[in-house]
Amino acid sequence: MKVFTQSVNFKVDGDLVKYIEKKVGGLDKFHDRIVDAEVFLKVQKTSDKENKITEIKINIPGNELIVKKMTKTFEEGVSVGVESLKRQLKKSKEKTRTSLVS
Repeated sequence: MKVFTQSVNFKVDGDLVKYIEKKVGGLDKFHDRIVDAEVFLKVQKTSDKENKITEIKINIPGNELIVKKMTKTFEEGVSVGVESLKRQLKKSKEKTRTSLVS
């Protein structure tokens, strides 16, 4: 699976890109028809400590799954986002199975 990482208004660190690719790449265990994934990283200008926005979009045939998290670090955002996407992918796969059976 291809994982595209984009950062808005800052240069993303190589280690962070590797971390994202590893975590998001692991999602293909939960759905075998994932086309690709896009990860958008943004820093919101606020006095809040939780100002890192991580948005992950997974493309599967006929559907897009999107998760948006606001956290203190991008690593935390990716981790929480991936957990949420695991649940969505399982549900999506179940729906596909059910519609194929009926």
